[in-house]
Amino acid sequence: MTFFNFFKKPLLLAIFSTFLSLSLQVNAETAAEKQRLEAFFKDLEAFTVVFSDIKQLYVDDVENKELFNNAIKGMVSGLDPHSVYLEPKEQKSLMEGASGKFGGLGIVISKKDDGIQVISPIDDTPAYKAGIQAGDLIIKIGDKPVRGMTLEDGVDLMRGEPGTDIQITILRKNQKPFKVDITREIITIVSVKGYLLEENIGYVRISSFQGPTANLLKETIDKLVEKNGNYLKSLILDLRNNPGGVLNGAVDVSNLFIDKLGLVVYTEGRIKSSNLKFKTKRGDILLDSPMVVLVNEGSASASEIVAGALQDHKRAIIMGSTSFGKGSVQTIIELDEGYGLKVTTARYYTPNGRSIQAKGIVPDIELKNISLENEKEASIVDIKENDLDGHLEEETPDNMSADEIIDAQEKNQASMDEKAIERLKKDYFVHEATNLLKALTVLGK
Repeated sequence: MTFFNFFKKPLLLAIFSTFLSLSLQVNAETAAEKQRLEAFFKDLEAFTVVFSDIKQLYVDDVENKELFNNAIKGMVSGLDPHSVYLEPKEQKSLMEGASGKFGGLGIVISKKDDGIQVISPIDDTPAYKAGIQAGDLIIKIGDKPVRGMTLEDGVDLMRGEPGTDIQITILRKNQKPFKVDITREIITIVSVKGYLLEENIGYVRISSFQGPTANLLKETIDKLVEKNGNYLKSLILDLRNNPGGVLNGAVDVSNLFIDKLGLVVYTEGRIKSSNLKFKTKRGDILLDSPMVVLVNEGSASASEIVAGALQDHKRAIIMGSTSFGKGSVQTIIELDEGYGLKVTTARYYTPNGRSIQAKGIVPDIELKNISLENEKEASIVDIKENDLDGHLEEETPDNMSADEIIDAQEKNQASMDEKAIERLKKDYFVHEATNLLKALTVLGK
């Protein structure tokens, strides 16, 4: 037994015993409170003994701050997959991600068992173009296995300078593990895209929820209405693989289509400030025209709020597969020296009181992920140069006027829109939604 173990540990325990008895005398007004305090100090004493043993017995000398940081990380990460103790570098990365512009792959991830699960790829990002899918399990980043790695460590490895390459190993359901090489880019999220699929049927995709998303959505729908002769009979709102984002963005989007008084969503937590109600504002921009909302297992958080609100208010038919089930609220607390704490403080509930957490939004009409394309048609040999992202455009002659250049750009954009519409028409979910909206229009619903 070392001198420390013989002398210092008993001294430590004596200090705690004295502190404990004083605390009990001052604070314990009831037998139950006394029992609670005794249990608290017993646990604290156990922590201090372990801390003391590590300081004296561990093979290498470890700074107190490192031990305390590791202890805090373990305490927070043991709560749930979304609560995190953030070191200064991690806090900075989180704020960069919240700004909507950062260097990385373009995926939203969550911890699952010993791996890192992809909630969804972000549209038009390196991960999206590389074919990463919602539900994929990342088991290796570069040459480092993910087993035992924190979510923050994984994010740190995958983010980096634009133009640099990284290899990740993916485990996908019913497939052997495979490697994917991806080049990092600056990730700038364009959250809303819209097309007129055919006469009277609009299609709008929201890839994430940010502050301006509702305004962008309204502008996009206004353009589709104008393009369709100032009236739109029906709309497909695509929230598949949308990982969520800003809560107010989801509330504002929901309010564009609801014309009833009530709630969009409410939250409940242990403290009063966590109990919030977000009310509807009357004014349906589509004047009650039929709507279909598409969701899948990659639709999370804010996406589920919108889908749940429109479903409970019977404003839209939800089609697809059950959503991710991320129905918890995280609060970010800034700590000293650049540290941060992201901790779960409440749960989301739909207007009818359904909890989203770990359950998700169950669609009114469930669809399986079926491809309408023939494998040969989707083959790489059939892809032309102008189908590739970032392909070189046809060179513009120097003698073209400004009007001619603008006209050429508009034609090029129209061509790109046509290709996007053709791809959407081969999408099984969109195909089924279109057929349903046609039937509802015929029935006058």
